[in-house]
Amino acid sequence: MSSKILITGGTGLVGTRLSEKLAQMGHQVTHLSRRANPHAKFPAFKWDIEKGEIDPKALEVDHIIHLAGAGVGDQKWTERRKKVIYDSRIDSTKLLHDKVKEAGISLKSFLSASAIGYYGMDTGDQLLAEDSPGANDFLAQVTADWEKAAEGFEELNIPLIYLRIGVVFSSKGGALVKMAQPVRFGVGAALGSGKQYISWIHIDDICAMIIWLLENKKEGIYNGVAPNPKTNSEVTKAIAQTLKRPLFLPPVPAFVLKMMLGEMSSIAQGGNKVSAQKLVDEGFEFQFNDIRSALSDIYEKGV
Repeated sequence: MSSKILITGGTGLVGTRLSEKLAQMGHQVTHLSRRANPHAKFPAFKWDIEKGEIDPKALEVDHIIHLAGAGVGDQKWTERRKKVIYDSRIDSTKLLHDKVKEAGISLKSFLSASAIGYYGMDTGDQLLAEDSPGANDFLAQVTADWEKAAEGFEELNIPLIYLRIGVVFSSKGGALVKMAQPVRFGVGAALGSGKQYISWIHIDDICAMIIWLLENKKEGIYNGVAPNPKTNSEVTKAIAQTLKRPLFLPPVPAFVLKMMLGEMSSIAQGGNKVSAQKLVDEGFEFQFNDIRSALSDIYEKGV
């Protein structure tokens, strides 16, 4: 049955692919944007987070998928940038809640993107499930407050899903493009110790997961990661093998990463080994469990 689905962050990496997938299934997909565009492939309604405004017509939908948020790895973490990262997530979530409540809209579900950063910058080789405790570093605090801002939807009796998304692999952008670029030029190397875990997921699996969660009327917290996290060194080697490039340089030292990236280097040096077992137990079927098959598919299809 066709549903009306509103996506925030609809032109982002995941939002773009997800919109295409939903449209192919016959759903009516619309976006929220800083500029209205009724003639776009996916019609865009205007919202202004700073002014606290949303076009009321945008909310006349069955489901809202909230993916909006400033990229955490796009710029160095100045105090100003950290505020943008925080506000773009928390303020947007609060605004959606307030406007849905104000309009008295009864959504079938609200899916709020979150992130595995909830568990902390670097949690070593500890396997983390949805009930593992949160940390207190910058990204963990952002994520915790992000989820707390979404809690209000439960008070409106709207089914609420928190999806803690891992490192999404796609050839169109994100972490994989940044990791693959030096490999392509023969200067690829693991970062820091190389032993830190990357809880990755193929972009088509994260899209399929979102659709599955909505279709199966799920609620609560889910880790949006593939079942087999790999270390930074293992991922780098898999990229080199897939691209048929040599890999002979030693890992990039931590102090060099610190010089290049500042506080943001903690993302590159740290990592999380996050479990997807809850999704597996509840019946979600991953198309890509293996890093090599995932990378081969991504580069073959250009997704």
